[in-house]
Amino acid sequence: MNTARILHITPHMGGGVGKAVSGLVDQAARASLAYTHTVVSLEAPEKSEFADIIGNAGCNLLVTPSKRELKREIEATDIVQVEFWNHPAIVEFLCEAPLPAMRLIVWCHVSGLSYPAIPSGFMKAAHRFLFTSQCSLEGPEVQSLSARERKGLDVISSGGGLEALPQPARMGGGEGHPLRAGYLGSLNFSKLHPDYVDYIAAARDPDFCVRMIGDETNREELERQCHRVERPGLLEFAGYKADIATELAGLDVLVYLLNPNHYGTAENALLEAMAMGVVPVVMDNAAERHIVEHGDTGIVVRTPEELAVTIEHLSSRSDERLEMSRRAASVVRERYRYERMEQAFSRHYGELSTQPKQTFSFAHFFGATPADWFRAFYRDKSIFLDDGGVHPPDRLRYYGMFEQTKGSVFHFLDYFPHDPLLGKWARALSDHMGANGI
Repeated sequence: MNTARILHITPHMGGGVGKAVSGLVDQAARASLAYTHTVVSLEAPEKSEFADIIGNAGCNLLVTPSKRELKREIEATDIVQVEFWNHPAIVEFLCEAPLPAMRLIVWCHVSGLSYPAIPSGFMKAAHRFLFTSQCSLEGPEVQSLSARERKGLDVISSGGGLEALPQPARMGGGEGHPLRAGYLGSLNFSKLHPDYVDYIAAARDPDFCVRMIGDETNREELERQCHRVERPGLLEFAGYKADIATELAGLDVLVYLLNPNHYGTAENALLEAMAMGVVPVVMDNAAERHIVEHGDTGIVVRTPEELAVTIEHLSSRSDERLEMSRRAASVVRERYRYERMEQAFSRHYGELSTQPKQTFSFAHFFGATPADWFRAFYRDKSIFLDDGGVHPPDRLRYYGMFEQTKGSVFHFLDYFPHDPLLGKWARALSDHMGANGI
């Protein structure tokens, strides 16, 4: 039997993408002899965890190969799978110079609902364009496609590996015991809802407290907000914890309120909590709605008052909460498995392997310069102007602009320091941040 070669090209091997790609190739190595996988990381891994999984699976990992080496790999492979989001390294790879003909699968690791938007031409051009959440199908670029153009689209979640977590043992927070609430993830307001404190301050129990697990970005600002609402003990900052399972075992409820404009899809922190029986309370955002089934595997809220009612109900009705906990764990452990992921990809690989390779002009979708590449992900072209000016959008949308990485103008400028327009935008945005105390 002939073995087809799959070449994954990813900006880096960190975070959710590193977990997903390593989980996929590890499962494929154990489940299928039809495909071999090689992973190219355009940046050197900061940690070895996911690189080790790839190596232990007997798959090759090529780190920061030269352009000549990368072209040689593309020519020798059967299918190229681009792990995609608005990272400057991946856009540079696609647009800087002509690439060999290929059969192209794009696995998109951002939703495309807000920023970053995904150019519709890129979706149409790829042999397969795969999203990581059903929510992405609601985006305006997808909706603009004809039924024929959508035939190349599909959804394969990047969530998996939940079976490695301990089985849930929900014993705390019964009648007479305080509800143990927490949050897991980034405290940056491009992810965490900027009004998080105002929402949870609506909880009527004066002793209600949320344990914040993760980096302590914005801790001072969050503490200031707690004092403003006269609830100084509302948040407990635990900091980053390597042993997430132990932290989750100590929680009853995950108060996971995210910025409505966040770009996430699989939401690994949410899945891990649910897998361990922590009942999620989430905002009515698209990505979360496709994970949490309201009233069955968690609660979806829209207002501070709804959150207050939910917290009171979950605290007083431990029997209902424990049943919801069991359902949440059962559903996500079955739904988000690397076995399912690998089977879905194998189907696409099989269908694509008989099609001819083709060449692509990615600059047609993203533009000719690094400034063009950066701005291609903005649906609103009035934010970053041709004269170098910047008009920041509304409050909920602008926090992501201030990141030093994650596809921001500062991130692109780090990669392309000689692009004059990127430099002007970065200076204008820095001036805005300074003038507004950001």
